[in-house]
Amino acid sequence: MSDDERSMRGASSMTEIRARHPRLRTALAADARVTAAHRFERHEFRSKADVALQALRLMWVSDAFLAQSLYRVKARLQALGVPLLPRVAHRLAMTSAQLSIGDPVVVHPGVYVVHGQVVVDGLVEIHSGTVIGPFVTIGLRGDFVGPTIGPNVSIGTGAKVLGRVRVGAGAQIGANAVVIDDVLEATTVVGAPARAVAAR
Repeated sequence: MSDDERSMRGASSMTEIRARHPRLRTALAADARVTAAHRFERHEFRSKADVALQALRLMWVSDAFLAQSLYRVKARLQALGVPLLPRVAHRLAMTSAQLSIGDPVVVHPGVYVVHGQVVVDGLVEIHSGTVIGPFVTIGLRGDFVGPTIGPNVSIGTGAKVLGRVRVGAGAQIGANAVVIDDVLEATTVVGAPARAVAAR
């Protein structure tokens, strides 16, 4: 395969990935609801205006939510083919909460980032209901394909989820665990390398 063919295939893949990013309004509303719920705040919003006001309030009080919102803006701008501004949004997310989410990552609506200091990169997919603690790394191990995180997964502080692994729905990853193998649904894993300790 020539360099030109590789370049065209890569561009096509990125276009397909960007098409899978959720709409900005949908993603921000879902992220705001789950963030407010985890903060034990009102999370049933009454109108579009209420959603917008609550999202702005959460951006003001939570650096992590601000950075997550900037990631959402970056992803949407990239999907629309806007140049330069996605990189600005990415830099602002890194500056505000040290949140670095790579271009090929797909984050479904309704994910809660607790405190920032999070790195996610590679061909990674994170489903709704996931809770990501601080100092978490979700990324690569040997090739460009990273983890798929199922819905309602909890990833503890300092944990690492690396490589071509699948984390099943409702799984819990303990603090500082290093996940390099698949995790079954509703299973708790701890340690380095992570091992199952319980199924819920």
